[in-house]
Amino acid sequence: MVISMEYKLNLKKIREINSMSQKDFADILGIDRTVYNKYENEYELIPIKHLISLSNFFNFSLDYVLGIKDLNDNNLKYNRETDLKMIGARIQTWRKSNKLTQEKLAKELNTNKSVICNYEKGRNLIATPFLYQICKKYHVSADYLLGRIDKDPHK
Repeated sequence: MVISMEYKLNLKKIREINSMSQKDFADILGIDRTVYNKYENEYELIPIKHLISLSNFFNFSLDYVLGIKDLNDNNLKYNRETDLKMIGARIQTWRKSNKLTQEKLAKELNTNKSVICNYEKGRNLIATPFLYQICKKYHVSADYLLGRIDKDPHK
């Protein structure tokens, strides 16, 4: 299943507002400009770790860059640490509160249960398209699930 995410325009907007080139953004991420260009144009999916890095650098919400929210909330204070165990616990708590089994969530995301298990155990950072699908379908904040904020603003 191909997912069209909405980060392309927001990444470009953030970059242009800050009068930066694609090379500048690539340098922040420690990647080649051609790789960043593929991310910004959505030829390749940008890994969530890069979105977190840019979000931290420019103090914007992941919900905004992913197109889950229309406006960035500059007044929020974001946690800049990426704690896989805490993220896994948040995903698991969220899943259970929505009465989803790992199997059902895996089926919705077109993956398998072991992938969900690895996220919940903090072994892997959730993949960008899976995070996006969860947030869009269930109206949950990406910033909340990733531990960048303590309260889900959608609740």
